[in-house]
Amino acid sequence: MSNARMSSPICLVENVNGSLHVCKDAIELLSKIKEPVVVVSVVGLYRTGKSYLMNRLAGQQSGFALGNTIESKTKGIWMWCVPHPYKEGHTLVLLDTEGLGDVDKGDSKNDGWIFSLAVLLSSTLVYNSRGTIDNNAVENLHYVSELAEQIKIRSTADEEEEDSQFVQFFPSFIWVVRDFTLKLEIDGRNVTPDEYLEFALQLKKGVNKKTSDYNLPRQCIRNYFPSRNCFVFPSPASPENMSRLESLQERDLVADFLQVTGRFCDHIFHRSAVKTLKGGHKVTGNLLGHLVKIYVDTISSGKMPCLENAVVTLANLENQAAVQEALMVYQSGMEEVKNKFPVNVDDIATGHQKFSRLATSEFMKRSFKDEKGEYLKKLVENIDVHYVGLLKENEMASERKCQDLLKNLFSDMNKRLQNGEYSQSGGHELYCRDRDAIVEKFRREPNKGVSAEAVLNEFLNERGAEANSILYTDTKLTENDRKIQEEKEKNALLERKYKEEEEKRIQVERMTQAEKERQEDRMRQMEEKFYQERDQLQKEMDRAIESKLKEQAEMLNKGFREKADFLNEEITNLKKEKEEKSSEGFVKEYLTPIVGAVSEILPALLQYKVMMKGLKSK
Repeated sequence: MSNARMSSPICLVENVNGSLHVCKDAIELLSKIKEPVVVVSVVGLYRTGKSYLMNRLAGQQSGFALGNTIESKTKGIWMWCVPHPYKEGHTLVLLDTEGLGDVDKGDSKNDGWIFSLAVLLSSTLVYNSRGTIDNNAVENLHYVSELAEQIKIRSTADEEEEDSQFVQFFPSFIWVVRDFTLKLEIDGRNVTPDEYLEFALQLKKGVNKKTSDYNLPRQCIRNYFPSRNCFVFPSPASPENMSRLESLQERDLVADFLQVTGRFCDHIFHRSAVKTLKGGHKVTGNLLGHLVKIYVDTISSGKMPCLENAVVTLANLENQAAVQEALMVYQSGMEEVKNKFPVNVDDIATGHQKFSRLATSEFMKRSFKDEKGEYLKKLVENIDVHYVGLLKENEMASERKCQDLLKNLFSDMNKRLQNGEYSQSGGHELYCRDRDAIVEKFRREPNKGVSAEAVLNEFLNERGAEANSILYTDTKLTENDRKIQEEKEKNALLERKYKEEEEKRIQVERMTQAEKERQEDRMRQMEEKFYQERDQLQKEMDRAIESKLKEQAEMLNKGFREKADFLNEEITNLKKEKEEKSSEGFVKEYLTPIVGAVSEILPALLQYKVMMKGLKSK
């Protein structure tokens, strides 16, 4: 597990007198986990041995409190984060919920919220019960029937639409039956635990209230969860040893119990998926902490948790962090370039292009649902502002270096000027020869940066009066000679001006090309991000369609024609939605707003041109 290790469980959501509160220490610990999480929640009636299974998943003999009295030990939701035993770079988050139906609480609504939180937070939901899966056991799971009244998918949608879409976003479901003593037989035929579960969830025909009440929890389990599995456990030990289960060694446990425990743990480790948000975005520990807080705060305020609202809130938080993280990648990368200032335009443009690409890539890894390109636009704006600042710093560094270089090169010439060597007859020719030699030497000097010609021109222009004075005091020259020299000086000035303009033109041309390549690379990364998110969405919808098709086949096989027709309508709607979101039209609908938003940004190149004009006017 990255950045955080837990030697024992910690309370995640505290339940005090029927009021739920997030535990700050647990959220702080989750915030340090930057890798994806597989979240397994266990729920069930109190005193059914839920905590023992969670300890085994954590690879420990003890941890979650088992309790050896009729009092429920787990209040609220407790969390244990451990490195995933098989998925490198992933964390297994185990959530143990307080026992449902605890008579001491006397608040079934509170049980409903605990159950709903377990569903909302997990990628696999384990329901733990004792004995058999009979009608009483199914009725004890009435919390499933109440989910539609406690969870919304969209902020605005009718109940029927919501009900049919839960399967897209709910966790996989595992029913664990403890202390199972029956033979796995149906009509004299041996069956698997999964077949036993499906048999127990069969619907009855009829339209009266009794039949409807019987079918409701079964129908909800069938409709809401994308996959269902079952494990049946014999009693783990002799009755006298049950009260000290936590301290028993493996040799003291029933062999069949250990075998089922091993199969159960392997199933969880290999089949439990990474927790994802609506839209397929993988949840990290940090995101899970935000999710817990959003849902608990919503419940505490008396409102109904909404998956869509939670994703929007999380996306805003995560995208803001993604912008800052990506900007730091760019800034730290450009520090390498800055340490070499002054550099030529190729070096700074290449660095800008390279670290812009890395920053965009970093942003794409973490961001999600930036459908209007709002956060990508912020990133590009921040990068360009920083880039413009660096361009100016590089120019100033070039100016300082060139000014110092010219000052050093002209030092001997200044002494000769002070000594009056250029004030004698023939002094102008000597002055011009020395000056031109220094200019050539200056131009041969490497690594002067982007302002070399501009600084040289400015320097020579400032000495123009000095050169003119020497020209008119040189007694060796005739009036005609002076006119010829003046013409030469004008031509030299024009040539230097041309060199300066040519240098700027090449710089702008190279920056334009670099900017074009940067835009193309950003577009490519945006397309990759879109197709990645689209593929995640397709898998999400395929899972829902597959589940509905399986359920429809079961309904047709059992003669529930009306229910099968209703499922067919749901399947048709899901397929239509999937097709719409996979079309090229949707690609344009998704990408155009982002490209438009980004293209509105004033590129660093244009700001650079403005600065160039400012230099020209000096």
